[in-house]
Amino acid sequence: MNDNFKIGLQYCAPKQTLTQLAGKLASMKAGKLTTAVIRWFIRRYGIDMSLAHNPDPAAYATFNDFFVRELKDGARPINNEAHIISHPADACVSQLGPITDGQLIQAKGHTYEAAELLGGDAELAAEFQDGHFATLYLSPKDYHRVHMPCDGTLRKMIYVPGELFSVNPLTAQNVPNLFARNERVVCIFDTEFGPVAQVLVGATIVGSIETVWAGTITPPRSPRVHSWDYPAEGDQAITLKKGDEMGRFKLGSTVINLFPKDAIRFVEEMEPGKTTLMGSAYAELTAVAQPEA
Repeated sequence: MNDNFKIGLQYCAPKQTLTQLAGKLASMKAGKLTTAVIRWFIRRYGIDMSLAHNPDPAAYATFNDFFVRELKDGARPINNEAHIISHPADACVSQLGPITDGQLIQAKGHTYEAAELLGGDAELAAEFQDGHFATLYLSPKDYHRVHMPCDGTLRKMIYVPGELFSVNPLTAQNVPNLFARNERVVCIFDTEFGPVAQVLVGATIVGSIETVWAGTITPPRSPRVHSWDYPAEGDQAITLKKGDEMGRFKLGSTVINLFPKDAIRFVEEMEPGKTTLMGSAYAELTAVAQPEA
């Protein structure tokens, strides 16, 4: 199947229906059939189950339970150096770089607006003007829980409705405005060095996007933008530490981080195509941004 046909098929395929069906199948308790599918998936994608908290495929009642499996203690040590931002997920770096004139790079020849990614909020996007971004693609084989790259207090969550295109590298190279047109959940955290956005992007057959503080955000899917504001202090404040789980995907997708101006520089080995491990060094705080000891 050639690439043009694959892309064309995505425009005409009933993506919402396929995603709803995949979500139902992935949540079914089908006993030995579920176990057989999980075993096939492990073989197909070369998943190392020795890293899982429970390595037995038969221990998972549904495919979703397997897909968001916990890792065993110590499988992903968190870099706790105060000046280090850690990777939020096991993934592959799609793109990274400066946010220039409010634009992020999607792929070679494709850019899109930070304001669009953030649900059309130009004021919010201005907080990241001249900052940096990174796009991390979670493939089917990856661990699909998403963690905090740094300490932060949740300020806002925005659900943005949209399409459900695949977010694999082929689609990113060929579908304009992909990440700003797909369904997504935008999470804005206040940190010691300024705001940080962690955007969870939906895709075809991503059955669910969840956060630890609100549970399942989608489904059901809404036709309009929803926004939730959270207090900075008090009993209702949501403060997470670096390495804490903040969300998960039931079937794979993409995480996009936005950082403010003069706050970070990515570690030297960060480049498109680089494989990342949750908890490892992602970026360093600049001298200006480093918190006081």
